[in-house]
Amino acid sequence: MILRAAISTALAALLLSGCLVGPKYQKPPAMTQAPPAAYKESPGAAQPGGGTTAGGTAASGTAAGTAQTNAAATGTTGAQAADAGEWKVAQPQDAMLKGKWWEIYQDAELNALEEKLTIDNQTIKQYFANFMEARTLVAEARAQLYPTVGTSPSYTRSQASANVGSGGAGANNGQTNLTNLPVDASWEPDLWGRVRNQIRAQQYNAQVSAADLEGERLTEQASLAEYFFEIRGQDALAAIYQQTVADDQKAVELTRSQYETGVGTEISVVEAQNTLQNAQAALTNLGVARAQYEHAIAVLTGSDPSAFSIAVKALSAVPPAVPIGVPSQLLERRPDIAASERMMAEANAEIGVAQAAFYPTLTLSAGGGLESSTLKHLFDWPSRFWSVGPAVSETIYDGGLRRAAVRQYTAIYNSDVAGYRQTVLTAFQQVEDALAAERILSRQIGQQEMAAQSAQKVLDLETARYETGVDPYIDVVTAQNTLLADRQTLATLHTQEMTASVQLIEALGGGWDSTQLATPEQVSKKLGAGEIEIQR
Repeated sequence: MILRAAISTALAALLLSGCLVGPKYQKPPAMTQAPPAAYKESPGAAQPGGGTTAGGTAASGTAAGTAQTNAAATGTTGAQAADAGEWKVAQPQDAMLKGKWWEIYQDAELNALEEKLTIDNQTIKQYFANFMEARTLVAEARAQLYPTVGTSPSYTRSQASANVGSGGAGANNGQTNLTNLPVDASWEPDLWGRVRNQIRAQQYNAQVSAADLEGERLTEQASLAEYFFEIRGQDALAAIYQQTVADDQKAVELTRSQYETGVGTEISVVEAQNTLQNAQAALTNLGVARAQYEHAIAVLTGSDPSAFSIAVKALSAVPPAVPIGVPSQLLERRPDIAASERMMAEANAEIGVAQAAFYPTLTLSAGGGLESSTLKHLFDWPSRFWSVGPAVSETIYDGGLRRAAVRQYTAIYNSDVAGYRQTVLTAFQQVEDALAAERILSRQIGQQEMAAQSAQKVLDLETARYETGVDPYIDVVTAQNTLLADRQTLATLHTQEMTASVQLIEALGGGWDSTQLATPEQVSKKLGAGEIEIQR
């Protein structure tokens, strides 16, 4: 009868195990209004002050005649210089970036560094380990669905006191042996979905960890690309200063020659020497930033900065055509948005866990085994013992603890909703910022090219006037400094334009999209023996 009752109770528990308390998760709207059809700062969109930026060409104002000045300032070829001020964004029908997005720059050295980062970056490895830990938490939660079976074998040999018993002293002088081989089993059916909600919460948490991993991977990749172009920009500045030092050296020789022949003055020689010395000092200072960027790339690629170097090569690249797509696609392309959305799902599941505490808990337990005072009779049939029976527990009063727990997780969910929407808004802001930077920088570069061209003409005229004795050498120095500043600004703008293109790609989510996020089924797969090992 007892066994039949236990079986009946277990069957009833199984029938009830389909109940699942808690709110059903529905992804809330990402924004209070639908995303626009196009980005405000994208080419062709109306800009403040009127006009459009179709393809970036109309906004840039770059003329073909500025190519020579641009080439002199940055070390680019004439064809590259002609395109440098023209910002291009791929048309919406073009395929979105996928996978190795950095290959859009067509730089073999950058490609090699990015590949090494993917393998050896320690921060990415740390985030990957966090993801694997999150997967183990799913397995821990799933284990609660199954019975717990255990055993605690024991052997006891005891001697009773001779002074205890009705017979007086020495009446009980016997020894006893007891061998026990028990097996105990207990199972708590998931009647109200507490365990299933815990499993879901851990699955969603693992998905959050997976999205965080991809977000960190994108951040590290983008940082490497930015540092790489910063180094190239420093090399372009160094080329400008090296040319300036060479020109200033010739100016020193010219003023000294004129002074020695009685045509020039000593102050002209001193001014020329001062200009040369300032250019030499500035050239030396460029090594500080270059070294720091180089060391940063070494760390990103998991290399020892002491044994890592990047060859000198002036910036010659131009921003590639970046396929930006439409704003609605951004919601599926950013790992941080995916992580924020999964955090909401996790908090929603936790509400179900808290609500399940209001319902009674059923525990099915069974025990049995063998017990005998002599080892030779331990496995005899009369040595068996067993027990089986259900137990129900319910909290009658807890001072509002359970209700407070539900409200706590509801507040966490509401906070995650706000965080999700803020993440979406920030993503759109970052894309618009990067698009605006690209658009404005391309226009500024065109203007700066014309300024550098004018500065070169002024220097040529002033040099001629000085050589004929019309103007003092200080006017030449002023023209030299103006040209140097214009060339330096132009090189810096080209560097900013390249890094802005990287920031645009990063803001768009790189080559990632939500279809690559591990599913709940995938994060629930059992880990292999070699997937998590102690690192030595």
